[in-house]
Amino acid sequence: MILQVTTVGSVLGGLGFAALSALAGLGAFAAAFAIRIRDWSAFGVRRVSWRWLLLGAGLGVAAWLLGRVLVMGYIALTGDTGDPQSVYDAAAGGGTAVVTSYLLLIAVATPVGEELAFRGVLTNALNRYGPWVGVGGSTVVFTLAHGISVVMPVAFVVGLIAALLVRRTGSVWPGVLVHAVNNALGNLVPMLLSSITG
Repeated sequence: MILQVTTVGSVLGGLGFAALSALAGLGAFAAAFAIRIRDWSAFGVRRVSWRWLLLGAGLGVAAWLLGRVLVMGYIALTGDTGDPQSVYDAAAGGGTAVVTSYLLLIAVATPVGEELAFRGVLTNALNRYGPWVGVGGSTVVFTLAHGISVVMPVAFVVGLIAALLVRRTGSVWPGVLVHAVNNALGNLVPMLLSSITG
C-alpha cells in the first residue's frame, strides 16, 4: 500500500493527463504549421456561418448518443470494458477549480487541438486524393489514435462527423463543436449521475 497514489496525486494526475491530451493535438498542429507555414485557411481556420456552428453543436449531442449505443455494442461483442481514458476520472473529484480546469482542457482545448491536427492538417491533406480518402482516411487514423478500446466507437463517430463537416464547410469550427459537445457530455453526464446516486 506504500505505492498507492494519494487522492491529491490522483486528482493532479487526472488533470495532468487531460492537459497532455490537449497539448498533444495543439503540438501536432503547431509542428505541421511550422513545417509548412501557409495561410490559416489552408488548415480550415476560417469563418463559418452560425447555422453550421449550431449544426455542429447539435451533431455533438447526436454523436454522444450514437457513441454510447456503439460502445454498448462493442462491449457486447468483445467483452472489453477497459477504458484507457479513465485516468482522467480522478480530476472529477478535485473540487470546483479542478473540475472547471479539467473541463476546459477536455471539452475546449483538446477538441481545438485534435480538430486542428486531424481535420485541419490530415483531412485537408488527404482531400487532394478525393473525398473518400480525405474523410475515410482521417476518420480511421483518428479512431486508431484513440486505441482499440471502448473509446474507439466514440472516436469513430466524432471523427467521421467532423471530417464530413470540414469537407462540406472548409472550416474546422463545426467539427470542434461536435467534439467539444461530445467530450463535455461524456464527462458531465457521469459526474452528474455519480453525484445523484452517490
